[in-house]
Amino acid sequence: MSGCMLQLAQRAPGSPRSAALTSMTCVRQSWRSLSRTSSVRSVNGGRYDASKLIAATELEDSASDASPNRKAAKHWRSTGRSATTVISHDRRRGADKASPGVDRRLVTVRFWAAYVPCESQWLDAVPMSVEQIDVVRRLVDKYPHYLSLATSAQDIVEAHRRGRIASLLGVEGGHSLGSRLAVLRTFYQSGVRYLTLTHTCDTPWATSSATEGDGEHVARGLNDFGKAVVHEMNRLGMIVDLSHTSRQTTMDALRASRAPVIFSHSSAQALCNTSRNVPDDVLKKVTRNGGLVMVNFYSEFISCDHNATLLDVVAHLNYIRAVAGIDHVGLGAGYDGINWTPRGLEDVSMYPHLFAELLMDASWTEMDLKKLAGLNFLRVFRQVEEVSRQMTAEQVTASEERVDPRQLLFSSAARCSYDLTEALSKRAPKSTEL
Repeated sequence: MSGCMLQLAQRAPGSPRSAALTSMTCVRQSWRSLSRTSSVRSVNGGRYDASKLIAATELEDSASDASPNRKAAKHWRSTGRSATTVISHDRRRGADKASPGVDRRLVTVRFWAAYVPCESQWLDAVPMSVEQIDVVRRLVDKYPHYLSLATSAQDIVEAHRRGRIASLLGVEGGHSLGSRLAVLRTFYQSGVRYLTLTHTCDTPWATSSATEGDGEHVARGLNDFGKAVVHEMNRLGMIVDLSHTSRQTTMDALRASRAPVIFSHSSAQALCNTSRNVPDDVLKKVTRNGGLVMVNFYSEFISCDHNATLLDVVAHLNYIRAVAGIDHVGLGAGYDGINWTPRGLEDVSMYPHLFAELLMDASWTEMDLKKLAGLNFLRVFRQVEEVSRQMTAEQVTASEERVDPRQLLFSSAARCSYDLTEALSKRAPKSTEL
């Protein structure tokens, strides 16, 4: 997730923004007519600079996958070369030389997603996830003039004040837990502040949107252990992420969570009918929960093909704002984790063009744009932290819930679970000597 707070550049004296923007039709040529390096709009003699607007706010943009850069990270470990090849797509293409006038302040908050393949679920998902977390933490330590590890909302604000990229850690996929709450707690102690409950595979305790077409999974969602995961995340102060989860898992998590949830990289299902996007009834439940839907820029989730444009992204932002409310929409581009990006939003250097487009719409106020850019996420993070404090005051203790190993009998875990082997040995009849 990356970020920046919003502030308008100085407008012409005596020209209220709302009146100025309603008379924009003469120059409404959209992003296509802009040069690649200009994000300044002239309105009734006033100038609105989206770059400056972005640079004043912590712009939240989840999430940058650490996994696609795993080989590069291995190379970095062995050679010590500059981490600009590893740090992120945003720093590499959007922060320095690619676009004059676009500087590092455009990316001030970044959630690094420690992701490992679903195929590792019953093998080495836990140590592989630890490696991902370790790489990010060492990158932050190696480049303190660029990066600052953030484990709280206040850390984000402080990093922004110091001109650093606040680096937050997330784990994308509950399979990384190995069905152990102790692993969840250890991840939290390592700096992880959000967990995506599933990725493209089911876990023993939650179902994924990728398996929703299977008839046997229709009625499944979170089991008791899955609800314990959500409860423990609330207690710790870790954000529950529902991107990739099945509809039933989503509903169960919304009921189970005391804190706001997020969809870190999902868009509006009404505009692109894929199970990875959020339907209207869930958008309304997110509003009641106080959560946040962060629009993903993957073209397949925006236009349901490879031909999405910046204006299609704007349509998703407007739709979610209309259904869920302005307090519940954010940005979750997913750069470094997607294959096709919308034309006009190829990388973070194009964020000023997105905000410049929104600036031309009189229905988007300055405060609306600040909320979209980062204030909404900061609010959610602070509320998650507040729930954690409340549970501490209530003396809620760590959960000891465990997955019954016998539930894993017909899964791949049967080949590599000591707990299952032990449980089965206790059930086996004793041999009788002849």
